[in-house]
Amino acid sequence: MKRVIANGRVLDGSKLVQRDILIEDGLIKAIEPDIKIDDVNEVIDAKNHFVSAGLVDVHVHYRQPGQEDKETIKTGSQAAAHGGFTTVCAMPNLTPAPDSPKHLEDIMALNRKDGVVHIKQYATITTNREDDELVDFSALKQDGAFAFSNDGNGIQKSSTMYEAMQQAAELDMTIVEHVQDDELSYGGVLNDGAAKRLHVKAMPWVSETAQAARDVVLAQATGVHYHICHASSKHTVALIREAKRAGINVTAEVTPHHLLLSDEDIKEDNSYYKMNPPLRGEDDRQALIEGLLDGTIDMIATDHAPHTKADKDKSIATAAFGITGSETAFSTLYTAFVKTGRFTLEQLINWMAKKPAAVFKMKAAGNLEIGKPADIAVFDLDEPHVIKESEYLSKGKNSPFTGATVFGDTVMTLVDGKVVYKK
Repeated sequence: MKRVIANGRVLDGSKLVQRDILIEDGLIKAIEPDIKIDDVNEVIDAKNHFVSAGLVDVHVHYRQPGQEDKETIKTGSQAAAHGGFTTVCAMPNLTPAPDSPKHLEDIMALNRKDGVVHIKQYATITTNREDDELVDFSALKQDGAFAFSNDGNGIQKSSTMYEAMQQAAELDMTIVEHVQDDELSYGGVLNDGAAKRLHVKAMPWVSETAQAARDVVLAQATGVHYHICHASSKHTVALIREAKRAGINVTAEVTPHHLLLSDEDIKEDNSYYKMNPPLRGEDDRQALIEGLLDGTIDMIATDHAPHTKADKDKSIATAAFGITGSETAFSTLYTAFVKTGRFTLEQLINWMAKKPAAVFKMKAAGNLEIGKPADIAVFDLDEPHVIKESEYLSKGKNSPFTGATVFGDTVMTLVDGKVVYKK
């Protein structure tokens, strides 16, 4: 099967140039100014849109098995394709959790059966993400675990994290963690400023940074690759910067919502602005942006966290934490930062495709290159588009970005050369 994506624009360094792309047997065979189409099976007219490597998201929640009313592998991966993502890494907040080879194998079989994009699966660090009994790291790696994480539950006992890092380091595997000291979180739900305005409990920044500091020391001691999920505080950014300067093998991600919003945007009791970690101050938001620009923060990851209407149709004090992100990430970031000149398009694609693939050694993902799988996204950079709830493919509609006017809407997504989303 031969396909040509014709009349598209691709990044050549920092410039957009017109190129055609030849796809054969699921691989990119040529990228040239003018490819002959005499013997191809299909020509896809890109209509001068931006043709990119498919995006890579190292942090999504698909809820299946256990909470299919919130999301399924099928709907979650369709949402990813809608957003231009072709590779995603699914967190282990599942029932049963992927804490044994059997549980992991069952979940990975579902991913292969129902996923429309490439899905890599995290295993847990401890049994059911709840206690201090470590999983069988070696067996889970052998069965295909992508990395190890207890996302959503910060590991509270230092010796548990230390021993987990020692085992992961021996296997050349990554520990990926939601850093949160529960004793310093005080049951809080929002950053200090918004918490005071809405008369709810605050979750101080120190709950994140204190545990990150502990883990950075343990990572230095063990030599493990340690990855910090969804950094939110300027203090965490400063800590990561110093850790990198010291040569510690630490990487970090930031979410679109922490780059785009601060606690000043929470004007009323609206649970669509409730996530963990919470939106922090404007100075924190600016520090996260600067952290991306200077290389302290390595990549952007959505933390796509779908919930039912019932989960979110409550006060911010009691509603579930989390917002969706797969379907709005590229367009909102492109509009807010590339259109305004703060980021370049090359930088955004680096943070959303190339860098996550490189950091996590996903050799087949993240690059638009001859010989690589034809995992491709096509974006309309020129026409405005209103984000509509009716267009979401995720079961979760819990996004504060619904109704926003954006540029960079996804036109088409291909995985292994096959169209998996078309506007």
